[in-house]
Amino acid sequence: MSNASKKLSMKKIYVANPRGFCAGVERAIEMVELALKKWGPPIYVRHEIVHNKHVVNDLVKKGAVFVEELDECPVDRPVIFSAHGVPKFVPEEAEKRQMLFVDATCPLVTKVHNEIKRYYEKGYKIIMIGHHGHPETIGTMGQLPEGEVLLVENKEDVEKIDPSDFEKLAYVTQTTLSVDDTKDIAFALNKKFPSIENPKKEDICYATTNRQEEVKRLINYVDLILVVGSKNSSNSQRLVDVAKDGGCSEAYLIEDYRKIDWGKVAKSSSIGITSGASVPDHLVKEVINSIQEKFETNLVFDRTRKETIEFKVPPLLR
Repeated sequence: MSNASKKLSMKKIYVANPRGFCAGVERAIEMVELALKKWGPPIYVRHEIVHNKHVVNDLVKKGAVFVEELDECPVDRPVIFSAHGVPKFVPEEAEKRQMLFVDATCPLVTKVHNEIKRYYEKGYKIIMIGHHGHPETIGTMGQLPEGEVLLVENKEDVEKIDPSDFEKLAYVTQTTLSVDDTKDIAFALNKKFPSIENPKKEDICYATTNRQEEVKRLINYVDLILVVGSKNSSNSQRLVDVAKDGGCSEAYLIEDYRKIDWGKVAKSSSIGITSGASVPDHLVKEVINSIQEKFETNLVFDRTRKETIEFKVPPLLR
């Protein structure tokens, strides 16, 4: 009996587009690779360069050393700051120690950093919509003195803020949050504080928005969504949330093909596959190949949307 005839029932697989790496992630990974070529290993990286263990493990093999704090780095080796951004004291400390450092903060995160500094200089109290403990939130809030940025994670947090405490208020958002989550909290802020300054442009990054919109489109065609991404990746987790909020109860985050729940796949006739903004595309291809090995498949690709944004690496590494 041939392999084809052994395969199980037909599965229609909708492959999301866009998916995977965004421009900020591509730039950050390229910066580590260029640093390794320029200065040789080891290159130290403060915090995971992006939230994906496959990417991190690959860079470790090439000579990158990942640490959580600057004091774990020797002064005589270059250090790179992750794409999520770092509090202001980190580059200041690196300068004090006369270290060679390169900042791989995503330009869209840097934009938010610059926004809160401008608000602060004008005497505003700043509210940040974000997740407690996420490196991007820590980095953004850490641009200003402690206590100058209030963190809100939900509408309930908005209710706890006393309007009489502040004359001028502005808010910013973590770039990788769900568009819908942010919309609700932003609405609550504007309702409670009618004079609050809204961001000049949406702080949710283009890649987060595009990947979420694609998931909203796919749930109309599929009964199972597999999101390839790491558990500590905020934007990957949000893709699962968006699918579930849209009515697809069978939506799951998987690290790679080894985490596929074959019972769920067997019960589904149509499957949507996408990936977070820090996920290399070979992981998505491995998931598709694994399903194709067990089932007859019909792949559906939509190539109508293209992302053309690119972020250049700093001149030091060119």
